[in-house]
Amino acid sequence: QVQLMQSGGGSVPAGGSLRLSCVASGSSQSRFCMAWFRQAPGEEREQVANIDDLGYTNYADSVKGRFLISKDDRKNTLYLRMDTLQPGDTAMYYCAADLSRRHACQRAPVQYKAWGQGTQVTVSS
Repeated sequence: QVQLMQSGGGSVPAGGSLRLSCVASGSSQSRFCMAWFRQAPGEEREQVANIDDLGYTNYADSVKGRFLISKDDRKNTLYLRMDTLQPGDTAMYYCAADLSRRHACQRAPVQYKAWGQGTQVTVSS
């Protein structure tokens, strides 16, 4: 059983930066695809970025060049660095683990069976 505990987030003005963290317990995160998702009110949950066991990453077009997903397997921690934040980035953010694969990470939320508790990110204009 993998448990994910998030920290970080908060409120910033447009153009600001934030970093989210997600600590995994119960198993090594290095065994799985890890990802960050977000969900705004009234919207579907969408994947922001993913990272595989070797550290290869993928990003949603809307955040490319502004967000950076990374991980420290020694600390079993996943990160999301968010720069040049925009009001459209306002959402609840979730970390997640796909327990069925190490690479060829998928985008669909249904593939991810372990989820963090969520953390709010609010960007004001």
